[in-house]
Amino acid sequence: MFNREIPLRVFQSSRPSPSAYSPLQPDDQEAASSTPGTDMSPRAASSKRFTSRKSKRTGGYLDQPEDEVNLLIESSEDEQYDEQQARANEGNAISMEEGHASNSRSIRRTTSSASFSVGKDKSRTIPFRPAEKLQTRFPANVVRNQKYNVATFLPLVFYEQFKFFFNLYFLLVALSQFVPALKIGFIVTYVAPLAFVLTVTMGKEAYDDYKRNLRDRDANSQKYLILEPSLLASDGPYTRAVPSSKLRVGDLVLLEKNQRVPADLVLLRTSDQSGTCFIRTDQLDGETDWKLRVAVPSCQKVATDRDLLNLDADIYADPPMKDIHTFVGTFTLHRDTDGAQEVEPLTVENILWSNTVLAAGSAVGFVVYTGSETRAVMNTSHPETKVGLLDMEINRLAKILCAVTFALSVVLVALNGFRGLWYVYVFRFLILFSSIIPISLRVNLDMGKTVYAQQIMNDPEIPNTIVRTSTLPEELGRIEYLLSDKTGTLTQNEMDMKKLHMGTMSYGSDSMDEVAHQLAVAFGVTDTGLSRSGLFPTGAQMAGRGRRDMSSRVRDVVMSLALCHNVTPVTNDDGTVTYQASSPDEVAIVKWTESVGLTLVFRDRTRIDLQGPHGTVLSFDVLEIFPFTSESKRMGIIVRDRQSGEITFLQKGADVVMAKIVQRNDWLEEECANMAREGLRTLVMARKKLSEETFATFKNQYHQASISVVGRNEAMADVISSVLEHDLELSGLTGVEDKLQDDVKPTLELLRNAGIKIWMLTGDKVETATCIAISTKLVARGQYIHQVAKLETSDEARTQLEFLQSKTDCCLIIDGHSLQLCLNLFRLEFIEIATKLSAVVACRCSPTQKADVARLIRSHTKKRVCCIGDGGNDVSMIQAADVGVGIVGKEGMQASLAADFSVTQFSYLTKLLVWHGRNSYKRSAKLAQFVIHRGLIISIMQAVFSAIFYFAPIALYQGWLMVGYATIYTMAPVFSLVLDRDVNEDLALLYPELYKELTKGRSLSFKTFFTWLMISLYQGGAIMIMSLVLFENEFLNIVAISFTALILNELIMVALEITTWHMYMVASEILTLLLYVVSIAFLPEYFDLSFVVSVRFAWKVAVIVAVSSLPLYIIKLVRSRLNPATFTKLS
Repeated sequence: MFNREIPLRVFQSSRPSPSAYSPLQPDDQEAASSTPGTDMSPRAASSKRFTSRKSKRTGGYLDQPEDEVNLLIESSEDEQYDEQQARANEGNAISMEEGHASNSRSIRRTTSSASFSVGKDKSRTIPFRPAEKLQTRFPANVVRNQKYNVATFLPLVFYEQFKFFFNLYFLLVALSQFVPALKIGFIVTYVAPLAFVLTVTMGKEAYDDYKRNLRDRDANSQKYLILEPSLLASDGPYTRAVPSSKLRVGDLVLLEKNQRVPADLVLLRTSDQSGTCFIRTDQLDGETDWKLRVAVPSCQKVATDRDLLNLDADIYADPPMKDIHTFVGTFTLHRDTDGAQEVEPLTVENILWSNTVLAAGSAVGFVVYTGSETRAVMNTSHPETKVGLLDMEINRLAKILCAVTFALSVVLVALNGFRGLWYVYVFRFLILFSSIIPISLRVNLDMGKTVYAQQIMNDPEIPNTIVRTSTLPEELGRIEYLLSDKTGTLTQNEMDMKKLHMGTMSYGSDSMDEVAHQLAVAFGVTDTGLSRSGLFPTGAQMAGRGRRDMSSRVRDVVMSLALCHNVTPVTNDDGTVTYQASSPDEVAIVKWTESVGLTLVFRDRTRIDLQGPHGTVLSFDVLEIFPFTSESKRMGIIVRDRQSGEITFLQKGADVVMAKIVQRNDWLEEECANMAREGLRTLVMARKKLSEETFATFKNQYHQASISVVGRNEAMADVISSVLEHDLELSGLTGVEDKLQDDVKPTLELLRNAGIKIWMLTGDKVETATCIAISTKLVARGQYIHQVAKLETSDEARTQLEFLQSKTDCCLIIDGHSLQLCLNLFRLEFIEIATKLSAVVACRCSPTQKADVARLIRSHTKKRVCCIGDGGNDVSMIQAADVGVGIVGKEGMQASLAADFSVTQFSYLTKLLVWHGRNSYKRSAKLAQFVIHRGLIISIMQAVFSAIFYFAPIALYQGWLMVGYATIYTMAPVFSLVLDRDVNEDLALLYPELYKELTKGRSLSFKTFFTWLMISLYQGGAIMIMSLVLFENEFLNIVAISFTALILNELIMVALEITTWHMYMVASEILTLLLYVVSIAFLPEYFDLSFVVSVRFAWKVAVIVAVSSLPLYIIKLVRSRLNPATFTKLS
């Protein structure tokens, strides 16, 4: 990570082209430059001034650590060389500049007053546009999202595939066929399935990486104009087009509207006279609101972009980091006349992050971070790969099957007395029984997941739902804990002003017209309450003074709300005006002030214009802005009334912090609690008038704190607190309602009936969260609510936990501080008790606490946890869950992009879990067990065959029969099970209790696995033994009878497993049977056609199939009568 100080000076190339050199040779140049009076041009004079100032301004650089000396010497040599070349070419440079009448000053070759250095703290001092070998010390500005290159593609893909047990097992089996002693049948029988899986995987990976490569090449080749001296410019005066990948630290980049920002830039100048611009950050943080950015004031003042080339300035940038909301830097302007310096602080408002988009106008930026040091790249992380519970259960079963395979092989060799090369026979049997672990299982399950994902995204009742992680649809059917955010998730994040309280007067939503009237009255008289026609009030005016006092108070609080915000009105191309802000709360308040008569008509960095009730325009100078942060929980602004010259500090924020700042009062705490109980979000407004002296004192202290590079934020906060934040006049309290999402109440009730325990984790206050919990029916009617707040000691926490232990039917509401105390002191005890409660509401939670709670529930209960949220503060919680669901909300798409599933409404969760999740889990469970059964039954037949024929490791079915059995003869009917459903959608939603059964994992368990194992033993043994009994002296007859019976048995078994028939299921059964019958004619090496078409073949196959499948059908029929499944009772 690097700090860097970058002098902003324009110069000719550090290595000018030979054609640009003066005829003077180096010796002549040196002599000329050393001779008094030889060169007294402005450029030379500037160089002399520059050199003389260097001793003053680089005092900090003379005491460099020992490890910097070489770098300083190296940089100094480069500068000397460059300066010699510049002097040699000076005549040509000056003659070119004389053609520019608008700029009489020459462009100087800038030898840096702050040489390039790298300290032990990794701070850097870099000359603007340094020599190429110095620029290479910074990362290249190359976008690279490719996973592979030509050399690493095969090794990495093979590693990713063969680290899984399934694929490694079949690789070993396939390789064994190249050993003559282990070879059984055709090699293609064992190699083809594995090759198919690898080919599909590699093809997909290659295609995806190719698309990433195209996107990278497009981003890297995008051309940008950079400002340069005229000698270097090739694409117009003072500009040169370079691809994004060639941009370097220190370049001046010109950006146009809708152009992507190629690197992290300090904003120097904009086309807007106010020095502001808007950027879109949705590709960086997922937020859709435009962000306001501010140019460096000293740079904005210059007449043209080209004049930036004449500035003599330094830019300091703090070390590269991931935090996109923080930047510490300074801009230092050096004056030629007196050697003085002007230092201006740089914050995140002066930065254009890479991968954002300039929303309007044009701008010039100075490159400070490139490539891997940009915020965009540093925040590009790959969250841990989530593995579904079903996949882990199948992996456990695969290991059991592997043990069964080995045991069966050893048993057969043991029964033969371990004769001869018995260890070779063990390996041959392992290969013969390799189908017990079917390679097609992974293929079938992955294809099934794809079908489930498409069904979810194509469901018209949950439009715009996106499946971002296609490996987790089955997890939706196993959820037992739902952790939900409140604002924007359970609520719409649409703010509506409902209440305004000013201590002695309160206005509700039905009396906002009175606020408008009082505001109109306030603007209809003079500020002093006197008649405009006289100095003394009349009797009527005296009688109306009380009313005017109330009007002025209303005016003050409405004026405060109309001024203290970060909203900017933006005029669209069609003439309409929209409000841009970082929060919907801000926009809601500004719209409310407009509705009562005070409209925001203009806003830039230095001025705010409001239009009053009678059309009068009120102008205010913006002197300072203190943005809202999640840590401070407040924002402030200092404004000067242009008419009266009065300076006022306005502040608004959460009651918990504002209560300590405002003057003592007897109503704020009580009224905040009252509003919270009504479910309103509270905002406290306060104001303070400042004298010119007080403001000047503050301005000086604040500026000094703002230009510090160590502990800047803390220093600035200390100045604000000490000078401004005390004895503020409490103006008023606002109550804003956040409307509930559509169908939240029935959704939560249905999910609770489905056996899902619901937790609400919010950053809001306890009272507001309690009200929302009740209004959303998160708390059942009549349910006891136990509130835990402001715990300070371990004894208090222990007492509360002991009480909760006997009240598991209550709803717990706990604040963030108490939650952290319990997690620190009684972590296991707390989670043990909390997970038994029917509902939990955690208030004042930080994003980290939300994620910790999700992980704790997962690790402690081993249950499936789903987290749902809509904002950037929910991302960590979403990624910590087994299943993360993001809502596309007004706060942006950050949560949606980070989630496994993206929805547009909270109510869609019902169908996602109870219908699609339930179907996905039951279908995959049935599909997995049937594919395992398909491999087991043929392996049992092989074992019986080998046992009867003297335990010889000889294959019963070889070549195309084995390939066909796993593919064209059974694959389509078996895969059709992904379309099966046991109940229709209406019943699943009407009886959510059906979902509760899935959480027990009974659809795929050791019990069901061993049931299918027994079925395979019975059917495989029956088919093989009866085939041996009924065959007619030829081995081909055994193959024909047993294989045909096996195929028919599998088709019948699929039909017996289907609950609801689908057209594709019927077609797959019929077409597979016809395909098998037709293929017999083309496989004479396996079938005696004269025997196959005979009647004796038909009756023998029929008898075998009846013996293998009819008993199972009868058992299933009897069981459905005596002990029907729950879904059959409802059907």
